[in-house]
Amino acid sequence: MVVYKDLKKSNFFSALSLPSFMRDWLLRRFENESGVFNEDELVDFVREFIPRKEDWTAIKNRIIKENERVKFLAKISVDIDIRTGEVSFALPDFGLTAKQTIIEDFVWDSCKQELVKGRETWGMLELGYRPPDDSVTPKLQGKIRLISFKNFCPYSIEIDYYKDVRNEFTTAEWIDIILGAVDYNASGYKSEEEKLTMLTRLLPFMEKRLNLIELAPKGTGKSYLFGRVSRFGWLSSGGVMSRAKMFYDISKRTEGLVSGNDFITLDEVQTISFTDVDEMRAALKGYLESGIYTVGNYEGVADAGVILCGNISKEVMDNDGTTNMFNELPSVFHESALIERFHGFIKGWHIPRMHDDLKISGWALNSEYFCSILHELRSDTIYRAVVDKLVNVPEAADTRDTEAIKRIATAYLKLLFPNVRKVEDISARDFNRYCLRRACTMRATIKIQLGILDSEYRGKDIPQLTVAEVNCNEAN
Repeated sequence: MVVYKDLKKSNFFSALSLPSFMRDWLLRRFENESGVFNEDELVDFVREFIPRKEDWTAIKNRIIKENERVKFLAKISVDIDIRTGEVSFALPDFGLTAKQTIIEDFVWDSCKQELVKGRETWGMLELGYRPPDDSVTPKLQGKIRLISFKNFCPYSIEIDYYKDVRNEFTTAEWIDIILGAVDYNASGYKSEEEKLTMLTRLLPFMEKRLNLIELAPKGTGKSYLFGRVSRFGWLSSGGVMSRAKMFYDISKRTEGLVSGNDFITLDEVQTISFTDVDEMRAALKGYLESGIYTVGNYEGVADAGVILCGNISKEVMDNDGTTNMFNELPSVFHESALIERFHGFIKGWHIPRMHDDLKISGWALNSEYFCSILHELRSDTIYRAVVDKLVNVPEAADTRDTEAIKRIATAYLKLLFPNVRKVEDISARDFNRYCLRRACTMRATIKIQLGILDSEYRGKDIPQLTVAEVNCNEAN
């Protein structure tokens, strides 16, 4: 569960351009008990088993023309043809589609338990080639075949052990542990507020369909945390985004990003353009509200959260978010009905700009292990049940506000107090301070911005949700 990370002194892994979860997997494999590893040995492994996209043509040549068996680490998805019963696979990172592949029955029987766990699975693949055969009817086309598969994760996640271990630490210590798990050095932060604002970015990692907006100065690590730490999310940086890519492609009959990820982050959102603004806005409104999207005759259901990330000017920061912060967002987000469906706002200007003292240097939780835990916690309903019992909702409270606050509070509870299984396991003071009050503040900022965008929302506060007679209303 732990590895020695020395990101402050060493640029070794930066040069390899590996995401954190893969880096920690390699460290776990090559480090000794003192945290020391042989760099040459690790580099040789990366070169042999972690190919780049541009290596794919060479790999195909080895498989098809040289008739070699090739092993490498990659993300794989499986498809079972209903009509024929044939099993095939795709390698999304290399553009290999299911039509070009096959998994023979004897291979499928040996690895199906691992491959059916999720839509996509990381693992060590061994590929070979089944040449075309014109002597049989129907003729067999040449296909790349899976010879063997070994799961990327060499251990099983003991979620109850993780929950119980939380009892051994104070809340302050636990916050520092989480920061180390995502590669940050806790002692580099000046205050608890800075730490907690940074960790707020993790909430969509563990709560289904949690939709957030973050505006922050440049260099605060938005792209790194959302794009390089977890293998369960997707970061899209600028460029063009279509409804087909996000939700469902009618022509290809393939599901979009929301179906295969825990969260979708639209980074550099000011630079993102949409192929059809009205089409995307309608799809987003429906999905953000219910998790259901309809494209043509296709209706899909997904639980990925949507996060908007962008930069913010100093003038707006100085007003602490009380001026219009969404002026520079794409026009698709200039509608109050859409913005209201985002649950909370992260004030990224409370996060310090990245510097060397914020980089972890020491023993810390394995990022791959930690993010796998967060992924498992998404399906744990105990925490929401606790929140429902702890929170008092006033009469006639706005449903969207109440749901947003409860959803954010539930995510905070999972992150900071995973040991909680019933109401009695957490004090009213801790729940109010670390979960409910922060959730109210995040929702209040959205409500303020709605009032700026649309007079219909002006002057309307969030509901005065309370816990143990402690008032948590922080709107306006």
